[in-house]
Amino acid sequence: MISLLRDFTSATRDRTTDWSMRFAATLSTPGLLLGTLFFAASLTPSLLPRTLGMQGVLSGVSLAAGYGLGVFGRWLWGYLELPLPTARRQRTVTLSAAGICLATALLFLRQAAEWQNSIRVLMELDPVDTAHPIRVGIIAAVVAILLLGVGRLFGLLFRISAHWLSDHLPRKVANVLGVFSAVAVFWLVINGVLLDFVIRTTDASFRQVDALMEPDVEEPASPLRTGSAESLVAWADLGRRGREFVASGPRPTELREFLDPLDPEEVMEPIRVYVGLNSAESIQERARLALEELERVDAFSRSVLVVATPTGTGWIDPDAINTLEYLHGGDVATVAVQYSYLPSWLSLMAEAEYGDETARALFREVYGRWTDLPEDARPELYLYGLSLGALNSDLAADLYDIIADPFHGALWAGPPFRSTTWRQVTDGREPDSPAWLPRFRDGSVIRFANQDNGLDIHEAEWGPLRIVYLQYASDPITFFDQSALYRQPEWMEEPRGPDVSPELRWYPVVTMLQLAVDIAAGDTAPVGYGHVYAAEHYIDAWLAVTDPPGWPPEEVARLKEWFQERRAELETE
Repeated sequence: MISLLRDFTSATRDRTTDWSMRFAATLSTPGLLLGTLFFAASLTPSLLPRTLGMQGVLSGVSLAAGYGLGVFGRWLWGYLELPLPTARRQRTVTLSAAGICLATALLFLRQAAEWQNSIRVLMELDPVDTAHPIRVGIIAAVVAILLLGVGRLFGLLFRISAHWLSDHLPRKVANVLGVFSAVAVFWLVINGVLLDFVIRTTDASFRQVDALMEPDVEEPASPLRTGSAESLVAWADLGRRGREFVASGPRPTELREFLDPLDPEEVMEPIRVYVGLNSAESIQERARLALEELERVDAFSRSVLVVATPTGTGWIDPDAINTLEYLHGGDVATVAVQYSYLPSWLSLMAEAEYGDETARALFREVYGRWTDLPEDARPELYLYGLSLGALNSDLAADLYDIIADPFHGALWAGPPFRSTTWRQVTDGREPDSPAWLPRFRDGSVIRFANQDNGLDIHEAEWGPLRIVYLQYASDPITFFDQSALYRQPEWMEEPRGPDVSPELRWYPVVTMLQLAVDIAAGDTAPVGYGHVYAAEHYIDAWLAVTDPPGWPPEEVARLKEWFQERRAELETE
């Protein structure tokens, strides 16, 4: 019996050793080491707090990316015929590296909650619990295993292609063509099948949401609102976001109640014009319909006329327009045309041209009618856009078309990193100003604002055209940078923005992945951070752009406090 037990133990030990050796042979030591470094770096803070799922996916993708780069480096080393360790030595090194990597990953996971809390405390959010790192590790492991499986499938496809081609071509040529073949197949599957499925499915879903008639949004009774009985545009054709826009906003009684201490000469009902995707067949017809609706409500008799460009879903930030209407006692007309019902990031991928074409068409119609009016009998003309709306609004007006008779200004909030004008101005800033709050030349045309204002520039005077970029240093949609793949972005240099964690560090590849995940979290940030802009900061921006009369500092502070109190009430409901 003892002999049998000894034989069984010996056989089990041999099988375990054999399995460990086979398993070690499938792993890459450089991949393990680099993957662990990437995993650890992914746990450090970036611009925004991450949810459990986002952090887990980010860490899993980072681990897989680091492992893949390590495998490529090991392959390149061998391809260059540089010396390599023996197979037995390699297995020992790999198993040792795996143990070290596991210990390192656990050590960094313990620190993960503290890193995330460094930015959550900064944004006045509750800290994450102590079980957070464990769940992150589990999600990251699952994601990494799936991605590594996809990577091995890619390798198998490459080997099959290269083997078949080697019967007809030199070995190295066959290897190169094998890589291209594998990449082509994966690209066709991802871009032609998976991405197309995602876009079609999302498109169908958001189309239904856009058509949904909300029971708590009532058709406006005022003839000054689109969708009313007197309107040229049917209520049902406005789309969900359009109906929300025209049905909301302050009424004359509300304006009069708040503005009474200022003793305004007259309080008016704001005009809101909106044309939905279903209101007309073509972009040009929708733009023309918007102009006809503006003329129906006599919008060109108002003091302020705003051409607003919505986000991808057709949404217009209510705080942006509400604050402007309070500052001007309701003497404001706002017009917008919907160009999509998809989220901005998907709209940018699926139908990027619709946004700028619609913005241009609407601006041409409004600007053409505006320039026909005498200068002393027409409203001040402004542009507004948030996020993708800011990008398309910027593209609406060609400098050479308006330079002889320019509009009065623009407020662009959360401009996307793809905005050409924003990029040129940021890159051309004064050397002593930070990238997250640039100072451009003498400040007479373009200025930047954040939570701390920043619009008052010493000895600077506004010119006839005023443009303000409202941006937060923690907004990843503005500060995403592809070059973070290989270099530190300028906005990470000291001094940093007031809403950026001091624990934020740059890491090759990983920082770009972190910023990409931050984009997905941009709209979930607390108000006043990330991509969620606060009413009090819109007030500062509109004061600088439109310069409304009769607003002493104490009344500005009262207006900000009123909007803050209303936001707190809505959050508690």
